[in-house]
Amino acid sequence: DLEGGSGGRTKKQRIEHKLPKEHYYDALCVGPSTPSVFGRIAKYVQIWKYMGRGTRQMCRTNKYGFPVAHRTCKKNHFGFQTGDLVQAVVKRGKHIGTWMGRVTVRASGSFDIRTRSGMISTLYKNCKILQRGDGWMYTQELSN
Repeated sequence: DLEGGSGGRTKKQRIEHKLPKEHYYDALCVGPSTPSVFGRIAKYVQIWKYMGRGTRQMCRTNKYGFPVAHRTCKKNHFGFQTGDLVQAVVKRGKHIGTWMGRVTVRASGSFDIRTRSGMISTLYKNCKILQRGDGWMYTQELSN
């Protein structure tokens, strides 16, 4: 069965249940069949965000349209590609520790890894692929 409701009704029911304004909670409160008490609300929610799969632009330009940087024809460097989910174990240097996140690759072998706490730089030798980049970023958050 398909059921719909207005935004006003969704907001009213969300406020009555004392739920925060999040998309996944709004989905619980749409329509007249919303229960008076929810039996169980998930502890975690999974969030998918589309990040893209790169660009075909081979020449970067400045604000006037003049070329300033050129890319190589390769997208893979040392078996890694920008967007892959990697784990880096850094044993020495500025960023000692174990890091996990999306990688940005360079032909030189120096990679940037975007983690939850920020950005770190490391060599490709310290990285191990956990998941190939498919254009999506998957995360989990605690529901309130």
